[in-house]
Amino acid sequence: MIIGGGPAGLSAGLYAARSMLKVKLFEKQMVGGQASITDHIENYPGFPEGISGFELTDKMRRQAERFGLEIGFAEVTEVDFSKQLKKVITTEGEYVAKAIIIATGVRPSKLDAKGASELTGRGISYCATCDGPFFREKRVIVVGGGNSAVEEAIYLTRFASKVTIVHRRDQLRAEKIIQERAFKNEKIDFLLDSVITAVSGEAAVSKATVKNVKTGEEKEVDVDGIFVFIGNLPNTELFSGKIKLDERGYVITDDLLMTSVPGVFAAGDVRNNSLKQVVTAAGEGALAAVSAEKYIESQH
Repeated sequence: MIIGGGPAGLSAGLYAARSMLKVKLFEKQMVGGQASITDHIENYPGFPEGISGFELTDKMRRQAERFGLEIGFAEVTEVDFSKQLKKVITTEGEYVAKAIIIATGVRPSKLDAKGASELTGRGISYCATCDGPFFREKRVIVVGGGNSAVEEAIYLTRFASKVTIVHRRDQLRAEKIIQERAFKNEKIDFLLDSVITAVSGEAAVSKATVKNVKTGEEKEVDVDGIFVFIGNLPNTELFSGKIKLDERGYVITDDLLMTSVPGVFAAGDVRNNSLKQVVTAAGEGALAAVSAEKYIESQH
């Protein structure tokens, strides 16, 4: 059984189903995970012109289903790994499996600023692909300096009249090739060494308070939308106390991707030392499936 339907889970499902194992994947939201809402992926091998995240993960889904992967759209609410047969309780029913692959991925870290929680969904967003079209000819801020933040800032210039990247350090962390594209884009400007401390507005976001972390100076900025890309948190609350997690909550595995519990494996972004890329998630999904198959064989 596979928990999670992103690239790691789909790849695991493909390899497990193709090996003639009886395998079911549970996904509580949308197959493809965070990758499916990425506008353009240009570093996945085999697509020289790049490909949209939705199209890539949809191809993965169709390929896995062709080999017999069964996908159930349900939330896993509880697990019991204490016995040889692992129990998984979902909103669709209760199941047991000889091996489990955890591929639950990560979720975006929230903006820690006064008023942010109240205005989430009313100008504050964590998905540029989902909400970018609502900000045509408007002013938006992108918070963060990594690949996701800068790539999404570039994407948002299709709609917004102005995009300001706010980053707490004096340099961006994104790859140089992505930085160069942003620097050359006339619609993008930068507020470095800065953080957002407050967000305000009546029905929707209208102002953000930006603080310079070096000087302590604060200023109010007129803005219509704020897109946040400041890292991720692992989706592992379900497994707390059931398997070993690191201090940040990521799953600890060995070289064959087995967790601290025999028969329970993990793959993709949810692992503590994953590269957090689609290509590595797919590779880890394949390895987890092969490891799970060998584990099942060893039990017979």
